[in-house]
Amino acid sequence: MSHNSFGHLFRVTTWGESHGPAIGCVVDGCPPRLGLTEADIQPWLDRRRPGQSKFTTQRQEPDQVRILSGVLEGQTTGTPIALQIENVDQRSRDYSAIAAQFRPGHADLTYELKYGIRDYRGGGRSSARETAMRVAAGAVARLVLGSAVRIRGALVQIGPHRIDRSRWDWAAVDANPFFCPDPVTAALWEEYLGAVRKAGSSVGAVIEVMADGVPPGLGAPIYGKLDADLAAALMSINAVKGVEIGEGFAAAELSGEENADEMRMADGLVAFASNHAGGILGGISTGQPVVARFAVKPTSSILTPRHSVDRFGADVEVSTKGRHDPCVGIRAVPVGEAMVACVLADHLLRHRAQNPDAPTTARLPRN
Repeated sequence: MSHNSFGHLFRVTTWGESHGPAIGCVVDGCPPRLGLTEADIQPWLDRRRPGQSKFTTQRQEPDQVRILSGVLEGQTTGTPIALQIENVDQRSRDYSAIAAQFRPGHADLTYELKYGIRDYRGGGRSSARETAMRVAAGAVARLVLGSAVRIRGALVQIGPHRIDRSRWDWAAVDANPFFCPDPVTAALWEEYLGAVRKAGSSVGAVIEVMADGVPPGLGAPIYGKLDADLAAALMSINAVKGVEIGEGFAAAELSGEENADEMRMADGLVAFASNHAGGILGGISTGQPVVARFAVKPTSSILTPRHSVDRFGADVEVSTKGRHDPCVGIRAVPVGEAMVACVLADHLLRHRAQNPDAPTTARLPRN
C-alpha cells in the first residue's frame, strides 16, 4: 500500500494497524536544534486518547509515545524523527463475526476490491487508531511553527444540534467531554448523545479549527494553495466527508459586498474588517486567522443490523459488536488541529526557502 506520506519539506509518514503490535510515524524535514522530548508530545496525545468519557470508545490505550530517532539530548538533529506507540488493548475477537462481511459505510468493501485482502480487525489502516500518529506529528509541527502561531479546535455541531456562537468561550473547550466552546449546548449534547449511545447508534459532527498568528505569504498560486493543502489534509482524516475554509458553502448565500473583506491601514499594517475568506486569498495566507471546518460522518460500526453482502457474494445482515465511538467527531478535534499544524509547518518551511526575507506581518513594502 502506497500513499502513506504527506507534506513536502515537512513530511509525515505513518504506519501500523488498529490491532497490530504498534503504530508509528516518521517526521522528516524538521529543522535541527529544536527542543523536543516525549513530554512535549504526550499532552496532545492525551487529548485524543480513547476511553476518557462514556461518549467515546472504551478501548483503553495509554498512547505512550516513544522517540526512536532524530533527537539527541533533548534537541532535534535534523534527521528523521521516528515515533512509536504500542497497542495494548486489542480485542480482535470482537471482529471475528464480520471477518467475511462488509460493514455498510465502512472501507471494508473498497479495501477488498482494491487489494483482495483486508485487515478486518478494527479496520486495519482504515481505523481512526492511525490518527494518533498524526497528533504526535502535529506536536512536532507546533514546535516548528513556534509560539507565535496558536492552533485551536472545537466541536461546533453534533447531529442536528449546533452551538450558539454568541456564547463561544475557548476556556470551555477543555471543561467538557465534547471540546465544545458553548457550555449550554454541551449540556444538551450530553443528553442527546447519551440516548444515541444507549441505542447502539451513532451520529456525525462538525469541527472548526482556527490558527492565529499565521504570517502572511504562506501558500503558492494555483497548485500549491494553502487552502487546497488544508482541505486535502483534513479530508484525509478518517470519516471526513466535507471541508470548508472561511465562510465555505455559506459564501454562496452572500452578496459580493457582504463577502468582501474590506481593508484599511492601521498603525502601518493592513487591517481587515472581516474574515469571510478564512485568512487565505488566492491560496496565500493574509495574516488573519486561518479558519477551517470539516464534517465527520456517523461511525460506521453500529449495533443496529444493516443489509450488506459478504466476500462470497451472499446477502447478509451486519451488526458490529465491540467498543466504538457513538460520535467519532469528538476525538477528531485534536486530529484536525494536528493536520492544520502539519500543513502550516510545511508551508512555513517552503515559504522561508523561497522568500527568506519575506515580512512576517501584513506590512506593505515602502517604495
